[in-house]
Amino acid sequence: MAQNSFVESTLVEINRTLEQSVFAEQIAREDGLLQRFDPRAKLIGILLLLIAVGSTHQLWVLGVFFVIVLLSAVLSKIPLWTFVKRVCLLVLLFTSLIALPALFLTPGPALWTLPGAVIITRTGAATAAFLLLRVTTSISLATLLILTTPWNDVLKAMGILHLPDVIVLILAMTYRYIHLLLHEANDMFTARKSRLLRPLPRAQERQLLGATGGVLLSKSLSLSSEVYLAMQSRGYHHYPRTLDDFQFHWWDGLMLIISLAVLLSVLFLA
Repeated sequence: MAQNSFVESTLVEINRTLEQSVFAEQIAREDGLLQRFDPRAKLIGILLLLIAVGSTHQLWVLGVFFVIVLLSAVLSKIPLWTFVKRVCLLVLLFTSLIALPALFLTPGPALWTLPGAVIITRTGAATAAFLLLRVTTSISLATLLILTTPWNDVLKAMGILHLPDVIVLILAMTYRYIHLLLHEANDMFTARKSRLLRPLPRAQERQLLGATGGVLLSKSLSLSSEVYLAMQSRGYHHYPRTLDDFQFHWWDGLMLIISLAVLLSVLFLA
């Protein structure tokens, strides 16, 4: 099992990534709380809340934001464990590496003394907590938007709100390109696996990895223009055009008013 783990694990990870994308689209079609809001109102509301999260200087306010995000995820029929796992994995992998040195390097009164005379300062602990909770809450808000809104609707809302066309184009191309590359890599590894008569040694597995990466890079260069031409032939121009017509309801306006009120409260009170 250990000898052929490279090809097996690669196929599993690629398929898992594709399944997560399909899973996100399924959640966006559910009849949950946030799925009922207009994508334009949802996008503006999330942006206002992101500004509020980045502007607050109170740790308890960030905690309240995070609890509200988790409650919104539950009401939007998003599996809570899946949502937390997505968010916390990113935070643990990246933000913790930045926040960890602040525990020891930030000057201030001592909070804990670890073996070896290593001191964790109270100011450093507060700084690390602020960074972790702020990034966690921001990523949670962005994840909430993506999981409760079909990707094409997000791009269409960006275009309608007059975001620069180049940004919408880059996001659309990146999303489609990642999917196509994953499908291409999946086909290549499946074809390779179907031709293996015995488990490969580790050295040959590394050679296979290098050869696959080179072929995939070569294909990506020719695939980039084909992707854009295919999108244009299907009516693409600056941002996606979908059959869904956006309808602005009273609850969309209420959400925008609440989001704006929260932002103003944070800016002038917190």
